[in-house]
Amino acid sequence: MKPAKPLRAKKEERTNWSATVILILCTVTVILPLYVTISMAFKTKSQAVDGNAFSLPAPFSIDGFVEAWNLTKFPVGAGISLLVTAGTVILTILLAAFASYAIVRNWDRKLFRYSFFYLLAAMFIPFPVVALPQIQLTGWVGLDNPFGVIILASMFQLSFSVMLFTAFLRSIPLELEEASRMDGATTWQTFWKIIFPLLGPMSATVGIFAFLYAWNDFMMPSLIISDPALQTLPVRQNLFQNQFANNYNVSFASYLMAMAPAIIAYLFSQRWVMEGVTQGAVKG
Repeated sequence: MKPAKPLRAKKEERTNWSATVILILCTVTVILPLYVTISMAFKTKSQAVDGNAFSLPAPFSIDGFVEAWNLTKFPVGAGISLLVTAGTVILTILLAAFASYAIVRNWDRKLFRYSFFYLLAAMFIPFPVVALPQIQLTGWVGLDNPFGVIILASMFQLSFSVMLFTAFLRSIPLELEEASRMDGATTWQTFWKIIFPLLGPMSATVGIFAFLYAWNDFMMPSLIISDPALQTLPVRQNLFQNQFANNYNVSFASYLMAMAPAIIAYLFSQRWVMEGVTQGAVKG
């Protein structure tokens, strides 16, 4: 009698070639433009216009970076962009956390429940739709400056951020708050000492989305800020679409300097972004 064959403890995994091919194509569509940007940025002006965008720079030149630094007044533009971005990130996290906590813990009340649905509906209203009244309003109240952009950018990020925070807050057990209240803590103390520290992963996720939105935004600063000297970095780069349109090495050098902070921030925080999105999806 032949011995029985041992059962396989684990089923052999098969490679999903269709998904693999799609992922490779998506990767190429991102890496290829980035390669061209980096390559063009380090070329001389004559190399940049030779019609071969995929060739490596020979020799490497940083003249494009120097000229872009001076033309865009990069330190000033980067400083204003950093101010707008930092203000938007901080204000978005705080307002979204406050609103989400109030909504989740008062879900049985119609006012808070309808407020949540109102915020979700606001996600479908893009800034260009309400741009004209926003421009007029900020001009009337004297907020046609970077601080007005901070307030508006935070408001337009609020809906999505509240949605993320509410999903996360529902996974936090009420017993933690009840224990703190039994110890005499107020609602304010409970939020800051118990709830807000637990929102760390989701706060990082909300902060990254707000950072990418505020740093890369062109339309809102260009329409709201009235003083050209106070414009953000993306708006200052618009000059390469006009009188410096043929200086490809300078243009790409400026683009590379502008997007470098966003790329670095995402590379260092992508783990928290994925954890923050997945946490709270299943109540533990």
